[in-house]
Amino acid sequence: MALAPAVSGNTINGLGEAARRRPRMVYWAPDPDTIAHGAMQRWFYSATPPDPRFSEMRAWRQTIYDMPLPAVAAAPAQRAPQDWTAALDRFVAEGLCEKAGVAEMREDWVYEGESVAESRIIMLGVQHEHGAIAEAPGIPAAVEVLRQYGRAALAAKTVAGWLREQGWAAEPVSGPMTGTVAMIPPALACGFGELGKHGSIIDRDMGASFRLAAVLTDAPFAPTPPVDHGIDAFCAACRICEDACPPQAIFPEKQTVRGERKWYVDFDRCLPFFNETQGCAICIAVCPWSRPGVGPNLAEKLARRAARMGDQGASERRKTET
Repeated sequence: MALAPAVSGNTINGLGEAARRRPRMVYWAPDPDTIAHGAMQRWFYSATPPDPRFSEMRAWRQTIYDMPLPAVAAAPAQRAPQDWTAALDRFVAEGLCEKAGVAEMREDWVYEGESVAESRIIMLGVQHEHGAIAEAPGIPAAVEVLRQYGRAALAAKTVAGWLREQGWAAEPVSGPMTGTVAMIPPALACGFGELGKHGSIIDRDMGASFRLAAVLTDAPFAPTPPVDHGIDAFCAACRICEDACPPQAIFPEKQTVRGERKWYVDFDRCLPFFNETQGCAICIAVCPWSRPGVGPNLAEKLARRAARMGDQGASERRKTET
């Protein structure tokens, strides 16, 4: 905490701001010297627990980061937009990732001071192994997070390499230090579930227990639509992650952040505990949607409830009209 800056992370995030603006980087900067919390970020990496699994996993992940990309082929392959998007199913079927989607790139997803020229962003999701992440904030969970960030980076590199071989320029974007683009908004836009009370995405199939990577390209992919499974209303009535959070960083109600009303996690409360435990992940581990097999059943239950409510509402309207 001696390394904490004078400015609040919530202020940088735009908590309480009524006007819309692009996000500012609070943490995970490629160059920590460019952000106010850079000294705390450097401390995070200097305080690695003396467990060989950390260094081994980080070394493995670095080999993926260092993988070269193929040159862009001279003749761009031509496909219909829907066929380009359908081709992503192959990477899911092969187990490279568990989910893929596409969104048209938007400037308000790009960090202030950065720019993205590409017109499409491909989002890729890799799911945590539940037994490991359930031990959060213990070492097995932290190692699992490192492993999945590595898998996510490999997925992004592989998809970008495939596109380059197809004659389309493509740039992989890997977490946690993405550098240019905030990952959650485009993931929501292309069908990766809904934002949860704990500030992470809750997906119908993966719950909150997954990591993201992306690929930026101009290949003419057809966008995949956002989804609504009733998760937002579910979170409003659920307190599990809120009660489980040791530093009490999860707000019980939505907050206004850069002109948008949404679920929010108090950065200044979360970060010290997060650093101390080498990455926390308690909130995504305890989320009911993260338990294997639970998400699809919950989504179906919420869909049936919504249908009943819709039928009741239509019946009431008919009575009023008659």
